[in-house]
Amino acid sequence: MNIENKIFELVKESLTALYDIEVAANQIQISKTKKDFEGDLTLVVFPLLRISKKGPEQTAEEIGNRIIAAENSIVNEFNVVKGFLNLSIKTEVWLTSFNEWLDTTQFGYAQKPSDKTLMVEYSSPNTNKPLHLGHLRNNFLGYSVAEILKANGHNVVKTQIINDRGIHICKSMLAWQLFGEGETPQSSGLKGDHLIGKYYVAFDKAYKTEIQELVGGGMEEKEAEKSTKILAQAQEMLQKWEAGDTDVRALWEKMNGWVYEGFATTYKNMGVDFDSLYYESDTYLVGKEVVEEGLNKGVFYKKEDGSVWCDLRAEKMDDKLLLRGDGTSVYMTQDIGTALLRYKDNPSLSGLIYTVGNEQNHHFKVLFAILKKLGYKWAEECYHLSYGMVDLPSGRMKSREGTVVDADDLMETLKNDAKTATLERSQIEDLSEGQQEQLFQTIGMGGLKYFLLKVDPKKKMLFNPEESIELNGNTGPFIQYTYARTQSILRTVGNFDKTVETTIALYPIEQDLVKLIGEFPNVIKEAGDNYSPALIANYVYEIAKTYNSFYQSISIFKEEDVAKKQFRIALSFQVGEVIKNGMLLMGINVPERM
Repeated sequence: MNIENKIFELVKESLTALYDIEVAANQIQISKTKKDFEGDLTLVVFPLLRISKKGPEQTAEEIGNRIIAAENSIVNEFNVVKGFLNLSIKTEVWLTSFNEWLDTTQFGYAQKPSDKTLMVEYSSPNTNKPLHLGHLRNNFLGYSVAEILKANGHNVVKTQIINDRGIHICKSMLAWQLFGEGETPQSSGLKGDHLIGKYYVAFDKAYKTEIQELVGGGMEEKEAEKSTKILAQAQEMLQKWEAGDTDVRALWEKMNGWVYEGFATTYKNMGVDFDSLYYESDTYLVGKEVVEEGLNKGVFYKKEDGSVWCDLRAEKMDDKLLLRGDGTSVYMTQDIGTALLRYKDNPSLSGLIYTVGNEQNHHFKVLFAILKKLGYKWAEECYHLSYGMVDLPSGRMKSREGTVVDADDLMETLKNDAKTATLERSQIEDLSEGQQEQLFQTIGMGGLKYFLLKVDPKKKMLFNPEESIELNGNTGPFIQYTYARTQSILRTVGNFDKTVETTIALYPIEQDLVKLIGEFPNVIKEAGDNYSPALIANYVYEIAKTYNSFYQSISIFKEEDVAKKQFRIALSFQVGEVIKNGMLLMGINVPERM
């Protein structure tokens, strides 16, 4: 039983003894004591005044005295602030719990599996361009949420939908046909996804040139945007693709193959993976079948031009197009098919989490509403993990104009920046060249991932590459350095006894560290409940910051009291374990030395 549960039972027993009544569990409100007040846990007294029939301060005093007098009390003192009873836990209780944590494998993680299987979708790129900075936040967020859910005992399936068809894909294909002269990743020396992205930009350039020419000839700009020859060619290619044209399909498979090889390299460098893949080229067909069935059942309706729509007036939303008049599908069509396939492939699925930027908020409201109209009960289990966009000092990125911050380039830049910074401040000559390169990669990626994950997912953020790898402040490298510091201590000590005496006196900062360690299980649970790696990030920073204050102010190896020295070594070990496991939940590795 954890300390909070013990306090709950103590409060319950005290209330029964004082007022001769069984109190409902929801009336006993216990939380962590606010930093401005003295104490560890706080009981809110106001809900209990009907039972005590006394004022808040008097009620709190009575309960506090009764708790301290209890035979099994773990409280050594209390104070009352208005209607709040602040309780201080005995040091030996904290140390007893600390010994239990030392003896727990993967402390903080759920010790028993839940009965839930959750699917987390993230990345979900288009095969017409490489991954960029926005994809980095998406991938790191989705992967981290999946790992946090695993730590909460859930079975997790990590997945993505690869958007491998549509007009945007045909634009890259057409531009390669028109301008590529047979260029390949091998002949160009470019990663496949970078090569295809080059032709997506080339299409946009040619398209805008045609628009300018038409406008120059007297056509209205909006009309010109619809009338270019190159756009008509791309639309024709899409129709041929959907009709199964042999040549178009062969070109599509070849160019997508180049992209997949490029993506695989990027994902490896990101440190993310997937358990299952879905392709829009498959799922849109399932979606079309579902839409046809819905039309036959009267769930959807058809307009005079042959297009199929869903009436969403009852949901206070505009009607949604599901099939165009020419029979071609839209994004919503394939998303319906993808959701259906996922639940068909995973019958035990109890939740589906879509990690997608907040510009798609309305899209997912519509998707879930349509799935409910189709009668799928599991639609209630679908959740959109909406996150804010990543901006740069120069403004928003635009793929068509080639102004994105490429994911591969950014990761390589941060690795090189980490190399420069590490060589300036560290003595790592005894590491092999391979070990040094791995260290630079670990620090660079740690800085990048932590910077993108420490902000609440719902918030828009400004990314600063230089700040992300700084060694001071709320950064990944600062936390990594703290872990390396704990490991340096443990290397100096060698083997040590992981059981500490519970009768020693602790300095306040030592007790603060023990309390912080004890919060880890609750932080993991809260992060899982809220799909928020930011809660893990800021907790790990807090414990790293506190440990560094401890390290600077209290001696470990000069301590003459063997029991206290032993505790401080064990404290360093457990802080290291919490940092390592907390960082792993964000997909961040920690080095043994820096």
